[in-house]
Amino acid sequence: MSLTETNVATDREVHITRTFNAPRELVFKAWTEPGQLEQWFAPSGCEIRYVSIDLRQGGAYHSCLTTPTGYECWCRGDYLEVTPPQRIVMTMAVADEAGNMVQPVDAGMDPDWPAETIVTIDFAEDGGKTTITLHQTVSEELAKKTGAYPSWLSMFDRLESLVA
Repeated sequence: MSLTETNVATDREVHITRTFNAPRELVFKAWTEPGQLEQWFAPSGCEIRYVSIDLRQGGAYHSCLTTPTGYECWCRGDYLEVTPPQRIVMTMAVADEAGNMVQPVDAGMDPDWPAETIVTIDFAEDGGKTTITLHQTVSEELAKKTGAYPSWLSMFDRLESLVA
């Protein structure tokens, strides 16, 4: 496993590159099968459940991440692009339990957090290993301050365990 943090456009977006010792199809499958997503798509100690998920281009999802203290973070989004096994582009919006978009501050989040971000994940294979490049349209500084950035790193650790 190797982790490279790149400071590209950090004033505008999160940029994380991570290499997994697993074939691209296996890593992509972990991102696109709901049962597998539920095993890793939350930081360590947290759980995620999907109220609905239609994981295809044009599809949507509604999920709830629960922290160890019981705080619920609701999210909804749309899949803008799903190109197996190369790319996923999706929105992530702060939501309520009914799936309605809400302002982050109304959900107990940092008032500077955007109501919606776009997450782009590119998958590249080299010699049986897969490198994921993730971009999220929020400042890396804000993502580090709010815990979103270390949450991605924790989720990638969990993903590494799943595909190992």
